[in-house]
Amino acid sequence: MEIFGIPHQAFLGQLMLGLVNGAFYAMLSLGLAVIFGLLDIVNFAHGALYMVGAFAAWIMLERWGVNYWLALVLAPLVVGVLGVAIERLFLKHLYGLDPLYGLLLTFGLALILEGAFRQQYGVSGQSYPVPELLSGATNLGFMILPNYRAWVVLASIAVCLGTWFLIERTRLGAYLRAGTENAKLVQAFGVNVPLMVMLTYGAGAALAGLAGVLAAPIIQVTPLMGSNLIIVVFAVVVIGGMGSILGSVVTGLGLGVVEGLTRVFYPEASNVVVFVVMVIVLMLRPAGLFGKSA
Repeated sequence: MEIFGIPHQAFLGQLMLGLVNGAFYAMLSLGLAVIFGLLDIVNFAHGALYMVGAFAAWIMLERWGVNYWLALVLAPLVVGVLGVAIERLFLKHLYGLDPLYGLLLTFGLALILEGAFRQQYGVSGQSYPVPELLSGATNLGFMILPNYRAWVVLASIAVCLGTWFLIERTRLGAYLRAGTENAKLVQAFGVNVPLMVMLTYGAGAALAGLAGVLAAPIIQVTPLMGSNLIIVVFAVVVIGGMGSILGSVVTGLGLGVVEGLTRVFYPEASNVVVFVVMVIVLMLRPAGLFGKSA
């Protein structure tokens, strides 16, 4: 059986692998969208925080024997604390200024973090084992799907939907959105806006750290893993609409699938198809698919 002239096993297999990549795009673009949408900061350090999350899990395993499931909780907390420190020490001085300042600052921080880990661990990748509970694979008929990759897709979708619900459908989310639009008014109701902003950045950083832990058993843990991915993730955020939580999730998953299918029909374009889509979307809808026009 063929689909568009392609053996259905190859077509459906690439579709599934594209969904796995899309899960990482969605997780990382979600954190970027949260930070930009609520704090108006273009966080170029997001890729470096993703890398720190993966390294935190690897270091915990190598030095203290912390297993994957515990690292899945502890590593994002470590990255979240690092995010809080970045916000308190640097970013709080940039609120109200042009977002370009935040982009330049976080770009510099990304280079510092990447350089520090490269100096300590080199550029060769470190292996992180797949947890025993998720080892093996499942025969889907058209492909053999590793159980861990299926877990990544399910976990990413659950985290993305949970974050969207928290921000868009709860009182806490309403406070967050109101605090970024009119901080003085919200403070008049007794809400500690600076604390809320600090924790928001920390939560966005923790999402990047969580994505790093999820990625560690699939790819080599290396200081370059964040910089190799962050440009694509920024393109995903732009296509979905800067600051749109739902846009980041849907676009991340969708573009992962598009990228996977491109590998079937035209492999040479698989590395640039995301940027081609970004150009087309910006020409037709500059605010992004889910963004609000000014």
